[in-house]
Amino acid sequence: MHTTTKIHSADFELSACGRPASLEHIFPGFNRLDRIGFVVRQPGGGIGASALLMAAMAKFYDFYREQLGNKPGRLRIYPEFYIFHVGDRYMDHYWMDIWPSHKEVDVADEAEQILEAINDRGITRLLVPDAAPVNTVALYERAAAETLDPSSATFLAETVSSAETRILSALAYSATGRTKNADIQIGSCPEAENCVLASINSSHKLTDSEREQLRTSRQFLYTDGRVTETYRRIPLSDALGMLTPCTRLSETTLNYMLNM
Repeated sequence: MHTTTKIHSADFELSACGRPASLEHIFPGFNRLDRIGFVVRQPGGGIGASALLMAAMAKFYDFYREQLGNKPGRLRIYPEFYIFHVGDRYMDHYWMDIWPSHKEVDVADEAEQILEAINDRGITRLLVPDAAPVNTVALYERAAAETLDPSSATFLAETVSSAETRILSALAYSATGRTKNADIQIGSCPEAENCVLASINSSHKLTDSEREQLRTSRQFLYTDGRVTETYRRIPLSDALGMLTPCTRLSETTLNYMLNM
């Protein structure tokens, strides 16, 4: 619990559509049971959403602030926030309080498999890398597989229904920290940025050149003395089309179709 004594909700500056906002404006009804999922597709990509991650982390700990600690009788807890590494493991987020390590989830680069992993962790708030969404198809019966458009991402209808009935908010973020057509802005704080840099420096998944590039890129995000990132609220239907540009079906999903 690296952040519990160092970072508080008041340390962040949030705005929505140019007006001061709180985390509840971004995630309406946010509570201690919410589960946030960050889909990551490139080395260090998740740090582009680190301001929101750390602001949500601080808000989660606010719910338990008086109970936390490492001594007997105190509460040792981490939020149910998950990093979904698509296609490869891209970075360790331990210093950003993504812990235990099973919350760093490796998943195949295929839409159905990514959404299954998201559903299996009960994600209620979803962040995806900003991209033009591909068309999506919900497969209801085996016969439909014979006429599938190869340019569309294919899901089982049950997988989509699970997501639609549970995921309450979806946002697009950029690995650069600045999202096109953003309506959400979050100014981070020095302690949160220290956690980001510690994650970059300690990650065995990054090469030395990748670490240096990521550290340098953070310097371009300063606005009025704060690292400032932007996000865009999107419909869940768009988020599903942005999970991956890959429309190739995995062997696992093809087997589902054969058994429908």
